[in-house]
Amino acid sequence: MTITPEQVREKLSSVKYPGFSRDIVSFGLLKDVQITGVDVLVQLGLATNDPKIPQAIKEGSEAVLAQLPGIGQVTVRIDIQAPPQAAQTASSAPMNAGAIAGVKHVIAVASGKGGVGKSTVAANLAIALKKNGASVGLCDCDLYGPSIGLMFGSTERPMATEDNRILPIERYDLRLMSMGFLLDDAAPAILRGPMVTKYTQQFLRQVEWGELDYLILDLPPGTGDIQLTIVQTVALSGAILVTTPQEVALIDARKAATMFQKVNVPVLGLIENMSYFLSPSDGKRYDIFGSGGGEREAARLKVPLLGQIPIDIATRESGDRGQPVTSADPANPVAQAFLGIARKLSETLTL
Repeated sequence: MTITPEQVREKLSSVKYPGFSRDIVSFGLLKDVQITGVDVLVQLGLATNDPKIPQAIKEGSEAVLAQLPGIGQVTVRIDIQAPPQAAQTASSAPMNAGAIAGVKHVIAVASGKGGVGKSTVAANLAIALKKNGASVGLCDCDLYGPSIGLMFGSTERPMATEDNRILPIERYDLRLMSMGFLLDDAAPAILRGPMVTKYTQQFLRQVEWGELDYLILDLPPGTGDIQLTIVQTVALSGAILVTTPQEVALIDARKAATMFQKVNVPVLGLIENMSYFLSPSDGKRYDIFGSGGGEREAARLKVPLLGQIPIDIATRESGDRGQPVTSADPANPVAQAFLGIARKLSETLTL
C-alpha cells in the first residue's frame, strides 16, 4: 500500500502541542515530509527552551505514524531553535533568555473561557499592586478584543523612540499597552497566526517597559496562538486563573491550569469573580452563579483561592467610565478584595 504525504499530514494533525488544544500542523511546525518506499522522514521546526516539549512531540508523532498500514521505518527530526527575541543594539545590556529587561515578575491573568471578567480583574489587580507600593505595567494581550484602553479611559496613540521602541501609555501611574491604542473603536483586528505572533512579541519585547516590579499580562480566553507565543517568548513568574463559581466556567479553568502545568508555569492561585451579589437595599446575599465552585477547584488544583469578588454595580460603572474601582473608590468591598489579593501576591513573589 502506497503511503502519501497527505496521509502523513493527516496523522500528524492529531498530535497536539503540549498544553494546547491546537495540533502541530496547524501551528506550522511541519516543515517537510519525505517518503522512500514505505519509510517516512518527517522534519519539524520548533522554538522552545523546554526539552520536554520536543520530546513529547517526537514521541506523539512517531506513535501516530506507526498506525499507518504498511508503514516501514519512521524518522522524526526536530529543528529546535531558541524562542524569538527582540533585536538588541550593540550597546544594549545582555538579556537573559526569556526575561524582559528591567521587569522582575511577569504574571499572566488567564481564563479558559470568555465572559468571566478577566480584564476587569487584571485592571484592578494592577492598580492594587501599585497602591501597595510596586511599579506595575499592564499589557493587553487580547489582540482581537482589547478592552484595557476603555477601562482606563484612554484613546491615546503610543509614540516611539528613535531606536523604534514603543512608549507605553501611562494612566494611574501604570504603564499600559493594548491593541486598542492602535485601532479606532470600530476597527477590528483582522490577523492570522504569523501576525498574531508578531504583535504579541512586539508588545512584550519592543515596548519600553522600563523598571517594573510586575508586568501583568491580560490574556485572551482559551489556549491558542497568543498563549503559545507568550510562554515561548517570556519567562512567566506564574499565572492567575479567573473563573466564576458555576461548573461551565470551572471546566475551562481546568484546561487553562493544565496548559500552564504542561509548559512549567506555576499557577499562583485562583480568583473567583462574580462570586455573589449583595442586595444594596437589604444587604442580602444572592449566589447567582452558585457557591463554593472556586474554593473546590482551588483545592483540587492545590493552589490558593486568592479572592472572591462579588458582582458590584459600582465596579461595572467605574470600568465603563475609565476609572477602575480600586482607584475610584478604594473603600469599596471589591477594591478591598483586590488590595488583599495584591498583598498575597507580594508575599508569594519576592521582589
